[in-house]
Amino acid sequence: MAYLPSNSVVGTCCLVGVICNGLVYVANAGDSRVVLGRTERGVRGVSAIQLSTEHNASYASVRDELHSMHPDDPKIVVLKHNVWRVKGIIQISRSIGDAYLKKAEFNREPLLAKFRLAEPITKQILNPEPSIFIHKLNPKDQFLIFASDGLWEHLSNEEAVDIVHSYPRSGIARRLVKAALQIAAKKREMRYSDLKKIDRGVRRHFHDDITVVVVFLDPPLNRTSGRGAGLSIKGGRGLPRTKPS
Repeated sequence: MAYLPSNSVVGTCCLVGVICNGLVYVANAGDSRVVLGRTERGVRGVSAIQLSTEHNASYASVRDELHSMHPDDPKIVVLKHNVWRVKGIIQISRSIGDAYLKKAEFNREPLLAKFRLAEPITKQILNPEPSIFIHKLNPKDQFLIFASDGLWEHLSNEEAVDIVHSYPRSGIARRLVKAALQIAAKKREMRYSDLKKIDRGVRRHFHDDITVVVVFLDPPLNRTSGRGAGLSIKGGRGLPRTKPS
C-alpha cells in the first residue's frame, strides 16, 4: 500500500459511553467531555458533574504525565504562542490516528515540514489508550451531555446543564450548539446570523467543530440497562482533524 503523507496527520478524539445495569462506563481519548446533570436537594435547577478526563496539554496534569513518560525529552511539551502543545505541534496527548506522532515511518518526507520532527521517533508520542471512568447511577441523575471541545470552549459545564434543564428535550442538542456559536460570534464581534453564513471550511478559523449528544436518564434506565432513554443526537457536525487543533 502506498504511503500517503496526508493520511498520517489525520486523527480524531473519541468519547464513548455505555449504560449497563445501572452503571455508566465512559472511555475518552482526547479533549471531548461528558457531563452529568443531577438534581440536588436544596439546590435550584441541576448541578454539573464531569465524568471524563481530558487529555489536553493545557492541563498541568497532562504535561506532568507527558514528562513522566518522556523523561529524556525536554521538548515533549512546548509553550507556543501562549498555548501548550505536544512537541510544539498538537494540543492533545491522546487520540485515534495521528500516526505521524506515533511511528517513525510516518514522520518523514514527503510529510510537510511543519509536521516533521527534527529528531527521529523512538517512542510513541501520542497515546491511543483512553481513560476510563465508571459512575453508578442514582435517581437524581437526569441526563448526560457528550460533546466535543468545540462546545466546552464556549460553555461551562454549569451553563450547558442549565440549558438542557431549562428547555424542552426536542432539539436540545441543537440548542446547545447554537448557544456556543452565539458566544463564538460575540467573541469575534460578529452577529450569529453572519457567522452562520460563512462557509463551513472557512468557519473553522472562527470556531472548532461541535458535536453534541444528550442522553436523558429516564427510569428504568437508572436501575437497569437500555430501556427508557430519551436521546437528542443531531446537535452538530464532527469532522476528523486534518491539522493540529
